[in-house]
Amino acid sequence: MKVKSRKAFAKYPGEDPLTDAEILTAAKSDPDNRPATAKELRRSRRVPAVKRLRWQLELTQEAFAERYGIPLATLRDWEQGRTEPDAAVKSYLKIIESEPKKVAKILEAAE
Repeated sequence: MKVKSRKAFAKYPGEDPLTDAEILTAAKSDPDNRPATAKELRRSRRVPAVKRLRWQLELTQEAFAERYGIPLATLRDWEQGRTEPDAAVKSYLKIIESEPKKVAKILEAAE
């Protein structure tokens, strides 16, 4: 495990930071938050990009769907992994991610 900056991992203020080995040992010894094994990581489900975007914007599914003109059932299908957005929609989602307020304002004006 490589850590770019270990300043945040000092045991106490003013002390030397922990080594990579000490960090890994501490992580492995924590039963409530141990590192995932390679097998567990392979089995884990990825959060769809559209769901992460909605979370970043702090919107409910209903609010996101209404604000950006996406059918609610379609949004739910994307978020639950039943279907995936096509290339055009992925581009639209990237635009929403970069300028969410502008996109919402343009869509409001177009109504």
